Amino acid sequence: MPRENAEFALPRSRAANERLHALVPGGAHTYAKGDDQYPEGLAPVISHGRGAHVWDVDGNRYVEYGSGLRSVSLGHAHPRVTEAVRREVERGGNFVRPSVVEVEAAERFLATVPTAEMVKFAKNGSDATTAAVRLARAATKRARVAVCADHPFFSTDDWFIGTTPMSAGVPAAATDLTVTFPYGDLSATGELLARYEGEIACLILEPATQTEPPPGYLAGLRELADRHGCVLVFDEMITGFRWSEAGAQGLYGVVPDLSTFGKALGNGFAVAALAGRRALMERGGLRHSGDRVFLLSTTHGAETHALAAAMAVQTTYAEEGVTARLHALGERLAAGVREAAAAMDVADHVLVRGRASNLVYATLDEHRRPSQEYRTLFLRRLLAGGVLAPSFVVSDALDETDIDHTVDVVAQACAVYRKALDAGDPTPWTGGRPVKPVFRRRA
Repeated sequence: MPRENAEFALPRSRAANERLHALVPGGAHTYAKGDDQYPEGLAPVISHGRGAHVWDVDGNRYVEYGSGLRSVSLGHAHPRVTEAVRREVERGGNFVRPSVVEVEAAERFLATVPTAEMVKFAKNGSDATTAAVRLARAATKRARVAVCADHPFFSTDDWFIGTTPMSAGVPAAATDLTVTFPYGDLSATGELLARYEGEIACLILEPATQTEPPPGYLAGLRELADRHGCVLVFDEMITGFRWSEAGAQGLYGVVPDLSTFGKALGNGFAVAALAGRRALMERGGLRHSGDRVFLLSTTHGAETHALAAAMAVQTTYAEEGVTARLHALGERLAAGVREAAAAMDVADHVLVRGRASNLVYATLDEHRRPSQEYRTLFLRRLLAGGVLAPSFVVSDALDETDIDHTVDVVAQACAVYRKALDAGDPTPWTGGRPVKPVFRRRA
């Protein structure tokens, strides 16, 4: 484990980050993985991982949370997934015609998510959500898209990314057609639909994230979408598998017209899915009489090894009760962190939020406002204690020893946090510039 003192440093990782920035814009291929998300000089560059642990190029081992931006929910190099991938790679990965693996994967997915009637696979969630928007626009012959304002990310494509502070390069005309509605407020959503009566093609949202949907909320959205003739789209990139094998729609019993899955679906391998009602999905096919919709036509969307990984993941979840275990692990972690924060008298400043299988934390300053400086302090102490945790999202590979170690390190971090609160200034404990939000206008 890394040294637990103020001299903790990562010289090889720091050098590797410099090489990355010289060659890769942002120094990473996902903004959320950027070194600006970590304390200055303490952004580990990973050498390898196994189970719930990763090792950086400096030789330090960490208990890892939020693995692969929530995608590696079974743990790194999971034997069942790795074997399924190896078996298909040796048979060839991509052909001029569909592989039989494509129909097997589709059958398996639709058995896992029985509320959907057809599915098409892709490589990333942005393509899947944009395909859903395109289908909705084609089916309704409407141009406007309504997105949930309380959910942070839907796509890298213009219709969404242009609504964020990182809108450079996106024409205003592309996002003028995107409107927003608040989560949990049926009245406000109804007013929006009435204001743009006959113009909104779809409502797109995460069915749940950090808060449970209010009673009747999702069913109310279903009714509003039907009444106003628009398509209801659930983005299940996060909720898929973590809420239930069939996603939030399977847990809450509300069926969307279209839904998108990814992240946990491949345990780190690149696979995403657009699924939904046959009448909509077939518009992207060949067996209808209307205008054709160019829907998810991707060279690599059905690579056999990624589909094999998805099938292995679904089998593992079903046979081993993974979702229930994720909840149990998360509950143990949340209870431990809250107890540690209370013991150090920072329970009003270090907060754990969200469903047990999808925990995040908030770091508040002396005025109980969100603080990037205090987040920097907290992350710095976690890293020094051998915990890599931009969130507290658990994986099935964690065990009770990992959780207990994490809670011990959190307790040490909370002790430093208390000192900073008493001083009214976290700067002496941040070690440099504060971590930064992903979505910001200036680099």
